[in-house]
Amino acid sequence: MDELAFLSAVETGALLREGQVTPEEAVETALRRIEAADPGLGAFVDVDGDRALEAARAIGPQDRRVFAGVPVAIKANTPAEGLIMDYGSRLLAGHRADHDAHLVRRLRAEGFVIVGATKTPEFGILPTTEPVAHGPARNPWDPARTPGGSSGGAGTAVASGMLPIAHGNDGGGSLRIPAACCGLVGLKPSRGRISRGPDSGDSFLICDGVLSRTVLDTAAALDALAGYAVGDATWAPPPTRPWSAAVRRAPGALRIAVTVADPLGAPLHPEHERAVRETAAALAEAGHAVDELPGVLPGAESVELFLTAFAANVALGHLHAQALAGRPAGDEDVEPLSRAMVAHAAGVTSTEYLATVAGLQALARRTVALWSGFDVLLTPALSQRPPAIGAIRGTLEPPMAAFEAATAFVPFGGLFNVTGQPAVSVPAGFGEDGLPLAVQLVGPPLGEDTLLQVAAQLELARPWAQRRPPSP
Repeated sequence: MDELAFLSAVETGALLREGQVTPEEAVETALRRIEAADPGLGAFVDVDGDRALEAARAIGPQDRRVFAGVPVAIKANTPAEGLIMDYGSRLLAGHRADHDAHLVRRLRAEGFVIVGATKTPEFGILPTTEPVAHGPARNPWDPARTPGGSSGGAGTAVASGMLPIAHGNDGGGSLRIPAACCGLVGLKPSRGRISRGPDSGDSFLICDGVLSRTVLDTAAALDALAGYAVGDATWAPPPTRPWSAAVRRAPGALRIAVTVADPLGAPLHPEHERAVRETAAALAEAGHAVDELPGVLPGAESVELFLTAFAANVALGHLHAQALAGRPAGDEDVEPLSRAMVAHAAGVTSTEYLATVAGLQALARRTVALWSGFDVLLTPALSQRPPAIGAIRGTLEPPMAAFEAATAFVPFGGLFNVTGQPAVSVPAGFGEDGLPLAVQLVGPPLGEDTLLQVAAQLELARPWAQRRPPSP
């Protein structure tokens, strides 16, 4: 059971196609792992074993789809028919989606078997996953620490071997942060790459994706999820070849810029700097030209702009949750930080919000202009080590202290939600505390192919997928 549990999604799919494992056995393995590990780690808010096994039994022995029979989970802020979708909030306690998001339909169409819904902090605000509604998700490498957020339940599930791959989304680092905390691959695709429909319109900040153990898994999942869906107002153009094919090819010699300067001017943890420097050396050894980034990435001047745009997204989620609940939210229904973010958004006029978006677009243009001098940017994935459970949560006082702590923890992430560029967190060894280290790679607009190729080079040079956390 353990050997199957820690295979990648692509490897699991290959065993299924070869007939060495049946879809029912793959799903049963996932369900047994969840039953054994989840009580101590808290990844899931809902497990639907009966329907998952029924779906697995319906997959025929000659099914050649890459992911036919592979178990997956959906983050509980995205509708998957019949599963809990509560945004991590007591306001929507027990709410079940009555339809599938477009991306969930695509997962089903590719043969994935959905086994449940994973935990998110309330309204996806924080880079930790400790909703009052459900209690914390914990890091499999050290259950006293956070797995990151806001896709923290997904990170816990994959890193602990409950699943080979899991859905998540990213509005300020929410795929890359749990990937960094848990030793996984977390790609934030280009803006518009994966449809947010049918419930959500275009999003300036939020992208969907997966958490996985390997670069190939991430590339193949992007092949499955990307593309126009009926009614999308805007979308990213399709690639010239599948990402799962591109990732098997060397990118050639690239110009790679490196920075370890915290955009907010705070000290960087020395282990994170070491991870970046060792990764830079590995990239130079692979034949790339590696140089320091001149200057510092936009930081303090962008925080207030980002906060206003992000708070507007939280307020929209809050309104949607009230509509689904059929009643206004009381103070007891939502956490103090959520109320503070909604209040911040309510204090911004429509004209001020449009000015904020214009300011962020100007900031994005200045940032993207840097890519005329290089192909990929290498940065720390995190500024600090993963904090202890309880250190960053939505019940801190004053409420915005949690957002300030979150910004200090992950200052390198949100900028690339603003620019819309693809960015990926990849493992980079382990720290003295036994927790994973990671770095972030940022590509040019629509540059997932280059980004994934460089990540694959690092994976080949320093394999990471076979490392396992302690058994639960």
